[in-house]
Amino acid sequence: MTGSPDILCIGAAHWDLIGRSDGPVGPGADVPGRIERRPGGVAMNIAMALARSGMRPALLSAIGRDPEGGDLIKAAQTHGLTTDYVYRDAGLPTDRYMAIEDPGGLIAAVADSRSLEAAGDRVLAPLSDGRLGSEAAPYPGRVALDGSLPAVLLDRILTGPLLVAADLRCTATSPAKADRLRALLDRPGATLYLNLEEAGILGKATFDSAPEAAQALSARASARILVTDRDRPMAEAGPNGLITATPPTVTVTGVTGAGDTFMAAHVAAEARGARPDAALRSALAAAAAHISRKVPA
Repeated sequence: MTGSPDILCIGAAHWDLIGRSDGPVGPGADVPGRIERRPGGVAMNIAMALARSGMRPALLSAIGRDPEGGDLIKAAQTHGLTTDYVYRDAGLPTDRYMAIEDPGGLIAAVADSRSLEAAGDRVLAPLSDGRLGSEAAPYPGRVALDGSLPAVLLDRILTGPLLVAADLRCTATSPAKADRLRALLDRPGATLYLNLEEAGILGKATFDSAPEAAQALSARASARILVTDRDRPMAEAGPNGLITATPPTVTVTGVTGAGDTFMAAHVAAEARGARPDAALRSALAAAAAHISRKVPA
Protein backbone atom coordinates (compact mmCIF):
# COMPACT_ATOMS: atom_id res chain seq x y z
CA MET A 1 0.00 0.00 0.00
CA THR A 2 1.30 3.42 -0.90
CA GLY A 3 0.99 6.72 0.96
CA SER A 4 1.19 7.61 4.63
CA PRO A 5 -1.16 5.79 6.99
CA ASP A 6 -4.31 7.67 7.93
CA ILE A 7 -4.92 5.57 11.04
CA LEU A 8 -2.76 3.52 13.42
CA CYS A 9 -4.06 0.22 14.80
CA ILE A 10 -2.26 -0.68 18.03
CA GLY A 11 -2.60 -4.09 19.64
CA ALA A 12 -2.89 -7.79 18.96
CA ALA A 13 -2.11 -9.40 15.60
CA HIS A 14 -2.04 -13.18 15.46
CA TRP A 15 -3.48 -16.25 13.79
CA ASP A 16 -7.05 -17.15 14.78
CA LEU A 17 -7.97 -20.83 14.90
CA ILE A 18 -11.78 -20.96 14.93
CA GLY A 19 -13.78 -24.15 15.41
CA ARG A 20 -17.52 -23.89 14.71
CA SER A 21 -20.26 -26.47 15.02
CA ASP A 22 -23.70 -26.20 13.42
CA GLY A 23 -25.22 -27.69 16.58
CA PRO A 24 -24.98 -26.84 20.28
CA VAL A 25 -21.67 -27.47 22.06
CA GLY A 26 -21.69 -28.34 25.75
CA PRO A 27 -18.89 -29.02 28.27
CA GLY A 28 -16.84 -32.01 27.16
CA ALA A 29 -18.67 -32.28 23.82
CA ASP A 30 -17.00 -33.88 20.79
CA VAL A 31 -18.93 -32.65 17.76
CA PRO A 32 -18.44 -32.32 13.99
CA GLY A 33 -17.81 -28.89 12.53
CA ARG A 34 -15.40 -26.69 10.61
CA ILE A 35 -11.98 -25.42 11.71
CA GLU A 36 -10.52 -22.36 10.01
CA ARG A 37 -7.23 -20.46 10.37
CA ARG A 38 -7.38 -16.79 9.54
CA PRO A 39 -5.55 -13.56 10.41
CA GLY A 40 -6.89 -12.16 13.67
CA GLY A 41 -6.27 -10.13 16.78
CA VAL A 42 -8.19 -6.99 17.68
CA ALA A 43 -5.78 -4.55 16.01
CA MET A 44 -5.41 -6.77 12.96
CA ASN A 45 -9.17 -7.26 12.59
CA ILE A 46 -9.84 -3.53 12.86
CA ALA A 47 -7.05 -2.71 10.41
CA MET A 48 -8.30 -5.19 7.81
CA ALA A 49 -11.85 -3.86 8.09
CA LEU A 50 -10.59 -0.28 7.75
CA ALA A 51 -8.63 -1.23 4.65
CA ARG A 52 -11.77 -2.76 3.12
CA SER A 53 -13.44 0.60 3.71
CA GLY A 54 -10.75 2.41 1.74
CA MET A 55 -8.56 3.68 4.58
CA ARG A 56 -4.79 3.24 4.86
CA PRO A 57 -4.14 1.57 8.25
CA ALA A 58 -0.73 0.91 9.76
CA LEU A 59 -0.29 -1.89 12.27
CA LEU A 60 1.66 -1.46 15.52
CA SER A 61 2.04 -4.89 17.07
CA ALA A 62 4.49 -7.72 17.76
CA ILE A 63 4.85 -10.55 15.25
CA GLY A 64 7.51 -13.25 15.40
CA ARG A 65 10.10 -13.98 12.74
CA ASP A 66 8.99 -17.61 12.60
CA PRO A 67 7.26 -19.06 9.49
CA GLU A 68 3.82 -18.29 10.96
CA GLY A 69 4.91 -14.68 11.45
CA GLY A 70 6.12 -14.43 7.88
CA ASP A 71 2.78 -15.75 6.66
CA LEU A 72 0.93 -13.28 8.89
CA ILE A 73 2.93 -10.31 7.59
CA LYS A 74 2.18 -11.38 4.01
CA ALA A 75 -1.51 -11.77 4.86
CA ALA A 76 -1.57 -8.30 6.42
CA GLN A 77 0.02 -6.75 3.36
CA THR A 78 -2.37 -8.63 1.07
CA HIS A 79 -5.27 -7.11 3.03
CA GLY A 80 -3.84 -3.61 2.51
CA LEU A 81 -2.11 -3.02 5.85
CA THR A 82 1.15 -1.14 6.32
CA THR A 83 3.46 -3.40 8.37
CA ASP A 84 6.58 -1.18 8.43
CA TYR A 85 6.10 -0.37 12.13
CA VAL A 86 5.49 -3.91 13.43
CA TYR A 87 8.00 -5.06 16.06
CA ARG A 88 9.57 -8.36 15.05
CA ASP A 89 11.89 -10.47 17.19
CA ALA A 90 13.49 -13.75 16.15
CA GLY A 91 13.26 -14.94 19.75
CA LEU A 92 9.48 -14.53 20.00
CA PRO A 93 6.86 -16.84 18.43
CA THR A 94 3.84 -15.45 16.62
CA ASP A 95 0.84 -15.23 18.93
CA ARG A 96 -2.31 -17.34 18.49
CA TYR A 97 -5.98 -17.33 19.44
CA MET A 98 -8.27 -20.35 19.57
CA ALA A 99 -12.06 -20.20 19.83
CA ILE A 100 -15.03 -22.57 19.79
CA GLU A 101 -18.38 -21.31 18.47
CA ASP A 102 -21.83 -22.80 17.98
CA PRO A 103 -25.07 -21.22 16.67
CA GLY A 104 -25.54 -19.48 20.02
CA GLY A 105 -22.21 -17.66 19.72
CA LEU A 106 -18.85 -17.99 21.43
CA ILE A 107 -18.47 -21.01 23.74
CA ALA A 108 -14.89 -20.49 24.89
CA ALA A 109 -11.62 -18.96 23.72
CA VAL A 110 -7.94 -18.95 24.65
CA ALA A 111 -5.61 -16.12 23.63
CA ASP A 112 -1.87 -16.85 23.63
CA SER A 113 -0.37 -13.32 23.59
CA ARG A 114 3.02 -14.06 25.07
CA SER A 115 4.96 -12.23 22.36
CA LEU A 116 2.88 -9.06 22.57
CA GLU A 117 3.35 -9.09 26.34
CA ALA A 118 7.11 -9.72 26.05
CA ALA A 119 7.55 -6.96 23.45
CA GLY A 120 6.14 -4.35 25.83
CA ASP A 121 7.13 -0.76 25.06
CA ARG A 122 8.97 -1.80 21.92
CA VAL A 123 5.60 -1.94 20.17
CA LEU A 124 5.27 1.82 20.74
CA ALA A 125 8.79 2.75 19.56
CA PRO A 126 7.59 4.37 16.29
CA LEU A 127 5.53 6.81 18.36
CA SER A 128 8.54 8.01 20.34
CA ASP A 129 11.55 7.71 18.01
CA GLY A 130 10.37 10.17 15.36
CA ARG A 131 9.06 7.73 12.76
CA LEU A 132 5.44 8.55 13.65
CA GLY A 133 5.91 11.01 16.50
CA SER A 134 7.73 11.73 19.73
CA GLU A 135 6.99 12.99 23.23
CA ALA A 136 7.73 16.53 22.01
CA ALA A 137 5.60 16.10 18.88
CA PRO A 138 2.90 13.51 19.63
CA TYR A 139 1.17 11.68 16.81
CA PRO A 140 -1.87 13.83 15.84
CA GLY A 141 -3.97 11.45 13.76
CA ARG A 142 -6.53 8.70 14.25
CA VAL A 143 -5.65 5.72 16.45
CA ALA A 144 -7.60 2.50 16.99
CA LEU A 145 -6.52 1.00 20.30
CA ASP A 146 -6.91 -2.60 21.43
CA GLY A 147 -8.06 -2.60 25.06
CA SER A 148 -6.62 -6.08 25.58
CA LEU A 149 -3.04 -4.79 25.48
CA PRO A 150 -0.87 -5.72 28.48
CA ALA A 151 -1.88 -3.51 31.41
CA VAL A 152 1.49 -1.74 31.72
CA LEU A 153 1.53 -0.88 28.03
CA LEU A 154 -2.08 0.26 28.06
CA ASP A 155 -1.43 2.48 31.07
CA ARG A 156 1.49 4.14 29.31
CA ILE A 157 -0.72 4.91 26.31
CA LEU A 158 -3.66 6.22 28.33
CA THR A 159 -1.70 8.31 30.82
CA GLY A 160 1.49 9.18 28.91
CA PRO A 161 2.24 11.87 26.30
CA LEU A 162 2.60 9.76 23.14
CA LEU A 163 -1.06 9.95 22.04
CA VAL A 164 -2.33 13.08 23.81
CA ALA A 165 -2.97 14.75 20.42
CA ALA A 166 -4.59 11.72 18.77
CA ASP A 167 -8.20 11.00 17.86
CA LEU A 168 -8.17 7.95 20.12
CA ARG A 169 -10.72 5.15 19.62
CA CYS A 170 -10.59 2.23 22.03
CA THR A 171 -12.46 -1.06 22.29
CA ALA A 172 -12.68 -2.89 25.60
CA THR A 173 -12.49 -6.36 23.89
CA SER A 174 -13.87 -8.26 26.92
CA PRO A 175 -15.66 -7.66 30.24
CA ALA A 176 -12.63 -9.02 32.10
CA LYS A 177 -10.48 -6.16 30.80
CA ALA A 178 -13.00 -3.33 30.71
CA ASP A 179 -12.06 -1.83 34.07
CA ARG A 180 -8.53 -1.10 32.83
CA LEU A 181 -9.95 1.58 30.53
CA ARG A 182 -11.24 3.76 33.35
CA ALA A 183 -8.58 6.42 32.65
CA LEU A 184 -10.01 6.85 29.16
CA LEU A 185 -13.36 8.06 30.52
CA ASP A 186 -11.80 11.38 31.53
CA ARG A 187 -10.10 11.99 28.19
CA PRO A 188 -11.84 14.64 26.05
CA GLY A 189 -12.05 13.69 22.40
CA ALA A 190 -11.63 9.96 23.01
CA THR A 191 -14.25 7.40 21.96
CA LEU A 192 -14.87 4.21 23.90
CA TYR A 193 -16.62 1.19 22.32
CA LEU A 194 -18.31 -1.14 24.85
CA ASN A 195 -20.90 -3.86 25.06
CA LEU A 196 -23.59 -3.70 27.74
CA GLU A 197 -21.70 -5.92 30.19
CA GLU A 198 -18.48 -3.91 29.81
CA ALA A 199 -20.43 -0.68 30.33
CA GLY A 200 -21.82 -2.08 33.56
CA ILE A 201 -18.33 -2.87 34.81
CA LEU A 202 -17.06 0.63 34.05
CA GLY A 203 -20.18 2.21 35.49
CA LYS A 204 -20.19 -0.10 38.53
CA ALA A 205 -23.90 -0.66 37.92
CA THR A 206 -26.35 -2.98 36.22
CA PHE A 207 -27.91 -1.41 33.14
CA ASP A 208 -31.04 -2.72 31.43
CA SER A 209 -30.27 -1.25 28.01
CA ALA A 210 -27.52 0.30 25.91
CA PRO A 211 -29.15 3.78 25.93
CA GLU A 212 -29.35 3.71 29.73
CA ALA A 213 -25.70 2.63 29.98
CA ALA A 214 -24.41 5.16 27.46
CA GLN A 215 -26.23 8.04 29.15
CA ALA A 216 -25.07 7.05 32.62
CA LEU A 217 -21.42 6.76 31.61
CA SER A 218 -21.50 9.93 29.53
CA ALA A 219 -22.87 11.91 32.46
CA ARG A 220 -19.66 11.30 34.38
CA ALA A 221 -17.16 11.11 31.48
CA SER A 222 -15.43 13.42 29.03
CA ALA A 223 -15.08 10.68 26.41
CA ARG A 224 -17.75 9.75 23.89
CA ILE A 225 -19.42 6.43 24.77
CA LEU A 226 -20.81 3.82 22.35
CA VAL A 227 -22.61 0.79 23.81
CA THR A 228 -23.88 -2.24 21.89
CA ASP A 229 -26.26 -4.92 23.16
CA ARG A 230 -26.20 -7.86 20.71
CA ASP A 231 -29.39 -7.66 18.59
CA ARG A 232 -31.04 -5.03 20.79
CA PRO A 233 -30.80 -1.24 20.20
CA MET A 234 -27.37 0.32 20.71
CA ALA A 235 -26.56 3.88 21.72
CA GLU A 236 -24.00 6.66 21.46
CA ALA A 237 -23.76 9.39 24.11
CA GLY A 238 -21.48 12.41 24.13
CA PRO A 239 -21.18 15.77 22.34
CA ASN A 240 -23.92 14.79 19.87
CA GLY A 241 -26.37 13.95 22.66
CA LEU A 242 -27.98 10.52 22.78
CA ILE A 243 -28.32 8.63 19.49
CA THR A 244 -29.80 5.15 19.20
CA ALA A 245 -29.89 2.60 16.38
CA THR A 246 -31.22 -0.95 16.00
CA PRO A 247 -29.12 -3.73 14.41
CA PRO A 248 -30.48 -5.49 11.30
CA THR A 249 -31.94 -8.95 11.85
CA VAL A 250 -29.66 -11.62 10.37
CA THR A 251 -28.84 -15.31 10.75
CA VAL A 252 -25.66 -15.67 12.79
CA THR A 253 -22.96 -17.90 11.28
CA GLY A 254 -19.95 -16.61 13.24
CA VAL A 255 -19.29 -13.99 15.92
CA THR A 256 -15.49 -13.71 16.28
CA GLY A 257 -14.37 -10.24 15.19
CA ALA A 258 -17.86 -8.72 15.01
CA GLY A 259 -17.10 -5.97 17.52
CA ASP A 260 -13.87 -5.10 15.71
CA THR A 261 -15.79 -4.87 12.43
CA PHE A 262 -18.37 -2.58 14.04
CA MET A 263 -15.71 -0.23 15.39
CA ALA A 264 -13.79 -0.11 12.10
CA ALA A 265 -16.91 0.62 10.07
CA HIS A 266 -17.89 3.40 12.45
CA VAL A 267 -14.44 5.01 12.26
CA ALA A 268 -14.43 4.74 8.46
CA ALA A 269 -17.91 6.22 8.14
CA GLU A 270 -16.96 9.21 10.28
CA ALA A 271 -13.73 9.64 8.30
CA ARG A 272 -15.89 9.92 5.17
CA GLY A 273 -17.88 12.67 6.86
CA ALA A 274 -21.01 10.68 7.71
CA ARG A 275 -23.45 12.20 10.18
CA PRO A 276 -23.49 10.53 13.63
CA ASP A 277 -26.71 8.59 13.04
CA ALA A 278 -25.59 7.46 9.60
CA ALA A 279 -22.22 6.34 10.97
CA LEU A 280 -23.98 4.13 13.52
CA ARG A 281 -26.21 2.56 10.88
CA SER A 282 -23.20 1.91 8.66
CA ALA A 283 -21.34 0.24 11.54
CA LEU A 284 -24.30 -1.96 12.44
CA ALA A 285 -24.76 -3.02 8.82
CA ALA A 286 -21.09 -3.99 8.57
CA ALA A 287 -21.27 -6.01 11.81
CA ALA A 288 -24.45 -7.74 10.62
CA ALA A 289 -22.79 -8.69 7.33
CA HIS A 290 -19.80 -10.04 9.26
CA ILE A 291 -21.74 -12.31 11.61
CA SER A 292 -23.94 -13.63 8.79
CA ARG A 293 -21.12 -14.33 6.33
CA LYS A 294 -20.99 -17.70 4.59
CA VAL A 295 -17.22 -17.77 4.10
CA PRO A 296 -14.28 -16.56 6.24
CA ALA A 297 -13.70 -12.78 6.24
